[in-house]
Amino acid sequence: MSIAVMASGNLGYQILKHLEPRSVVSAVFTDKKSEGIIDWATKNGVPCFAGNPRGGKASEFIANKKVDVLLSVNYLFIIEKDLIDWPNTAAVNLHGSLLPRYRGRTPHVWAIINNEVETGITAHLITEGCDEGDIIKQLVIPIEKENTGAEILSQYVDLYPQLVDDVLASIDNGTFEPKAQDESMATYFGKRTPDDGEISWNWQKERIRNWVRAQASPYPGAFTWIGEHKVVIDKVEFDEFGFHQEMENGTVLSSDPLRVKTPNGVLRITSLRNTDLRITDKMKFENHAN
Repeated sequence: MSIAVMASGNLGYQILKHLEPRSVVSAVFTDKKSEGIIDWATKNGVPCFAGNPRGGKASEFIANKKVDVLLSVNYLFIIEKDLIDWPNTAAVNLHGSLLPRYRGRTPHVWAIINNEVETGITAHLITEGCDEGDIIKQLVIPIEKENTGAEILSQYVDLYPQLVDDVLASIDNGTFEPKAQDESMATYFGKRTPDDGEISWNWQKERIRNWVRAQASPYPGAFTWIGEHKVVIDKVEFDEFGFHQEMENGTVLSSDPLRVKTPNGVLRITSLRNTDLRITDKMKFENHAN
């Protein structure tokens, strides 16, 4: 079976390494910053297209190249019709949610923010719509109470190869039967950037806790402000410390341990990155967003 792989980042690189002794990878697409993938292609003598293939930019690259399966893993660019129609058998994407829920970017982060108790990964056919193609197979991943976004992603690294093997085996043995998604169940969440991590202390304590753990180190992190000082927080816990309802949300109730008031309770901050910043009682964490 001849496979073309569209991949970015560590997840994509791990899949290439996994496929190397098992299948014929005949072409690779990646972005210019995924140097590990580019190096892998060079080392293994596999033709590599680095950059955005949209608008027919890859037409010469794919000309006279025949592939059975196009496999997309963590690929940065939207895949257009010329590449979707290229493989003889199927164009397949691996997505980090249980479709049709959480279409879009960084779905595992959104799942934690939204207090989900499970997420997963889905292999589906690629269409011109965002994550809308027929489902081939799914694997469920529980979200434990303390899981961070990075911890869930590490489980993806372990499970993506298994899902790839299952999909390729189904094509090989004739059990490949994709099933349409239920559009009435579809949800979509957009791209996140580091600037989107600001905490609002007017949120309920449960949402703030999920917000923090979803973006904890090594991710850019949830953050707040004391004056002009940006404070990045990696872990919070619920605390039974008392407060008065009329106190402003974000008020520092104690500095050791560091406790902060929210509308429905107190959070104890147990890990922050700005360890050199002196925080004292009665200071206030602020929200600078409009």
